[in-house]
Amino acid sequence: MAVVVLGLASALFWGSGDFGGGLVTRRAPVLSVVAVTQAIGGFAALGLAVVRGEPFPSTPDIALAIVAGFAGLVGITCLYQGLAVGRMGVVAPTTGVLSAVVPVMVGMAVEGIPHPAVIVGILVAFVAVVLVTRAPGADPSRPSGIAWALAAGLSTGVFNTCIGQLSGTTALGPLVIARLLQALLLVTIIVVGRRPWRMPRDIPPRLIGIGLLDMGGNAAFILASQAGALAIAAVLSSLYPVVTVVLAILILREHVTRSHVAGIALTAVAIALIAAGAA
Repeated sequence: MAVVVLGLASALFWGSGDFGGGLVTRRAPVLSVVAVTQAIGGFAALGLAVVRGEPFPSTPDIALAIVAGFAGLVGITCLYQGLAVGRMGVVAPTTGVLSAVVPVMVGMAVEGIPHPAVIVGILVAFVAVVLVTRAPGADPSRPSGIAWALAAGLSTGVFNTCIGQLSGTTALGPLVIARLLQALLLVTIIVVGRRPWRMPRDIPPRLIGIGLLDMGGNAAFILASQAGALAIAAVLSSLYPVVTVVLAILILREHVTRSHVAGIALTAVAIALIAAGAA
């Protein structure tokens, strides 16, 4: 059951972090926000790794962390670009589902087919993510953004697969490498490309919480994949858009649709099925 608890914790952290990130990027440059939050997450993970006395990552784990860093950076960039130029009802669910499909397929190939209840739960979870992230009434004249969504979903899926394949000897060390690499690359892009980076003074303190939530989501996902099947960890963590939408409904008072209610209900069903199959 540890994989279920940790997988859901990952979704909770990621969903909350995305909600906060979405709010601050309305008033601050996206690249600066992502660079700062990744750096904060990286240094927080470094501190925890030292406190826990984790050994230095092995060469294979370092290689996985580097690939994960590049893939995660591409995923984040493409996701934000897709949401900026496309329709959220297309970009969000496509990215969310693909980010789970890749590690699920790899997990099944490496670890075998899970319990039938888990398979049904995985399918229900995918439907739930699509329903809860639909954007009714979107402007049909607006580009779908499907190309950006496909790139974002596949890249994020590669990131999840890489950190899900880490050895059990360390959890935070590779995450430090991936996050600090992403921050360094983003700072380079901002400086070389002369991209806007200044933000209001009240934004940086909020980025601390967002960076810690993002780091917590990644750490929980790594621990979940080490505690159980990668397919289960990947699907449960992919429910993070549900958390984001629920927070938007509760805090921003966004309109609740039948699609939201159905998606949230199916999320509970998916969790129950996966938990039953993983027991």
